[in-house]
Amino acid sequence: MLLIKAIIRPEKAPEVLSELCDAGFPAVTKFDVVGRGKQRGVKVGEIFYDEIPKQMMLIVVKDEYKDDIIKIITRSAKTGNKGAFGDGKIFVTPVEEVYTISSGTNEL
Repeated sequence: MLLIKAIIRPEKAPEVLSELCDAGFPAVTKFDVVGRGKQRGVKVGEIFYDEIPKQMMLIVVKDEYKDDIIKIITRSAKTGNKGAFGDGKIFVTPVEEVYTISSGTNEL
């Protein structure tokens, strides 16, 4: 199993969630985060913002679905500006075990 963490622009979250659900991946945890990447923030006029609002999505999937999930997120979260800063990042890490709280079962 894998944990896929996607940090994306907030305005892209509805599209990403819809595409994931349509592809058969409805189980997503989503929350608001702030941060910055390589661009080290953004300057608008004379004001510098070093913390930029983003959305983080967490998705736990079987290994064989990793490429599908990454393609869906990449396609639907991209702004269309090749090389543009701020579209986000996707991180993939292994998950050793998953437990369902209500039943105590050890399965996805």
